[in-house]
Parts: sequence; structure tokens; C-alpha cells
Amino acid sequence: MSEEMNPTPITEEPSSMADYEQELEASFKKLEDGDIITGTVIAVDEEEVTLDLRYYTEGIIKVSDYSREPGFMVKEEVQIGDEVSATVIGRDNRRGCILLSKVEANDVIAWDKLRQLKEDKTVLDVIVKGIVNAGVIAYVEGIRGFIPASKLSSNYVEDLNEYLNQEIQVQVFDVVEEDNRLILSAREILREKEAVERKARISNVEVGLVTEGTVESLQPYGAFVSLGNGLSGLVHISQISEKRIKHPSAVLAVGDTVKVKVIAVKDGKLSLSMKALQDVAAEEIVVETYDMPKAEEATTTLGSLFANLKL
Repeated sequence: MSEEMNPTPITEEPSSMADYEQELEASFKKLEDGDIITGTVIAVDEEEVTLDLRYYTEGIIKVSDYSREPGFMVKEEVQIGDEVSATVIGRDNRRGCILLSKVEANDVIAWDKLRQLKEDKTVLDVIVKGIVNAGVIAYVEGIRGFIPASKLSSNYVEDLNEYLNQEIQVQVFDVVEEDNRLILSAREILREKEAVERKARISNVEVGLVTEGTVESLQPYGAFVSLGNGLSGLVHISQISEKRIKHPSAVLAVGDTVKVKVIAVKDGKLSLSMKALQDVAAEEIVVETYDMPKAEEATTTLGSLFANLKL
């Protein structure tokens, strides 16, 4: 017969018990209350989450046992295919399933993860869930975290309510499991971003630029002047006036509008000068008002002419 009349049969490799060893071990393992197991989400509804435990039965997590987070929306936060770790808290004999609690598992494993997040300086996206005295509340790994008002922004926060239900980026600032304390902070992230943006803006500033600014602070060594757009620079005390002064307050006050010249850009910092503009103005006045010698004085040497010219 031809090969067309006798096609070669496709043979399947026989399965061995070893192929199912992991599944078999899981199915025979006896689960005890308090055990933490991991399963895959296979169903989600308004009341519970169902997990495939690779066991003889499924695991059920009631929404109240899934998260303590206020306003938690299970159908938005939990997706089919998610891997979830939960603690065995009992059995539902009527349905023949295992009852689990993600909240209890979090109390055991979340703190280790939070400490790792702190060590790695991981940036986290959180939603502000509540406003309390001197700060706001957000949740990470199911644990209630406090963000002090001083760590919400790089600037002073006047109205905390503006942050309610807003998504912000934070890092774990402090973790103390014994006191059930989790402190979060957004300030370091914001300051780092501002530093990068400021450095980019400063890189576009050219030495010699003359502009106006506002005195924002006075220090014994000089005055910091805001140039707008997040830029500021230092006018060293030696660059404020031609006269020698003991303190910038002898000439300047916070809030004054001053004209400055950029005299240096180094290491992401601007060095400014008011004195340089005074020197230029003085030079212009001398050049414009200098009287040329009369006819009878035309024999004045070039050297003596320059000797009388003050620059």
C-alpha cells in the first residue's frame, strides 16, 4: 500500500507520575489554620475572591478579609491571574472550600516587604485615603501608612484636603512593626525631580546674562536672589556693593527687586553679581563725560591721556 493509505500514526509520549508530582504533593498536603499559601485568582465578585490553590479544593477570600483599605473596590483592584498570598482561617464545609484571609497574611509578610521597599528606596504610587491631624493616610501592602504634612511636598502645604483621593508618589521613610508604624514620604522624590529640572534649566543660563530678580533670603555671606522659573543664585557679599559692608542687610532687604549679572555657572549653581553692573555703569559714565583736550593741549601724550581715564 502507498504511504497515503497508511499515514504514520502520531504517538503521544506517555505521562509519568513525576509529571504530576508537584500537583499530587499539594493535593495530599493537609492545610492547618494559620498556614500561609499562595494561589491564583480565578474569579472576582463584589463579595469574594476565588483562588486556584492547586489543591483538591479552591480558596475563598471574603472582601472584608482581603483589605482593610477604606473604599476598597475589589473588582477594580483584583484581576484574574493575580498571585495572592493568604492565611488559612477555616473551611466552608457546605461548599467544600478553604476560607482564607489576605489581611492576616499581610500582617505576617507585609512588614518584611515594606522593609525591603525602604532599603531599595522604591517609588510607590498610592492614593490618599484620609486626612488626619498633621498629615494624610495611604495604604501600602494593606498596611496603613501616615504621610506627615511636612513630607507631602517640597513646600509648605496649606490645605491637606487638596490631596484627598489624589494619587501621589511616595517612598517608605520609616518602618516599625512593633508599633505598627509605617511612615511614607513624597518630599524626597519631589526634591530630586526639582533638582534635575533645575539643573537642566541652569545648563541653559549663559555667563554674562543680565536680569532682574527678587531677594528671597539674606545670609551673613551674601543674598539669595530668585530669578523666577524655579531658579535662584547667590550674590556673594563681596559682589553686592563697591563699598565694603558687614552684612547684606546694610544694602538689601528680603523682597527687594534687584538687577544682577550671571558671573559663573558651576556645579548646578549660579553666582550672581550686582557690583559688576555698577562697575559697567561707572565705566560708561566716565567714557561719555570725558572732555577731549583743547587745541592748546593737543600735545598731551597718549600715556597721560590714559592715565587720566578711569576704568
